[in-house]
Amino acid sequence: MKKIFIINGGQKFAHSGGQFNKTVQDWTVEFLSKNNNYEIKTTHIEDEIDFQKEVEKFVWADLIIYHTPVWWFQVPNLFKKYIDDVFTQGHNNGIYKSDGRSRVNPDINYGTGGMLHGRKYMLTTSWNAPAAAFTLLGEFFDETSVDDGVMFGFHKMNKFTGMERVNGFHFHDVEKGATPENIVIFKENYTKHLEETFKNL
Repeated sequence: MKKIFIINGGQKFAHSGGQFNKTVQDWTVEFLSKNNNYEIKTTHIEDEIDFQKEVEKFVWADLIIYHTPVWWFQVPNLFKKYIDDVFTQGHNNGIYKSDGRSRVNPDINYGTGGMLHGRKYMLTTSWNAPAAAFTLLGEFFDETSVDDGVMFGFHKMNKFTGMERVNGFHFHDVEKGATPENIVIFKENYTKHLEETFKNL
């Protein structure tokens, strides 16, 4: 039985109600619940967080699924705090033991001290930006993908812990384009992505 840990990084702030990422989490749980081969644990970063219990979820899981909106080209402030607090709790406690270097030759092996080897993670993000902003010549993100650009550091963070990345999914034009019709399309496309991803896990 595969063990799946789902983290909802959405939060209420200003004009954001955090509903879309809750919906994406619901879609994920709905998909996984159709198959008895998955055991699921979840966390919502707005809930009261016990750092040690969160560390134990990371250690327990075979796959961590992150759902997060992107605000000002970063994860939300509560999600960043969650990561800082939980990963710090995980030092020599299941997430990482060191930065991987030795004092004998401190120039090499940085980022190899993770303790979550054998585990994988998947990232979903939601954006106001349309997909074309990442692909068209002259548009805002200079033809740089979400994963190679804004979320590059997020992926390196997970690599630091020893986890292996599986292909994620990015929802675009959510703020202006989240019509009932587009929500149906979002779900269909995301479900297809999950089907392909879990076929190969």
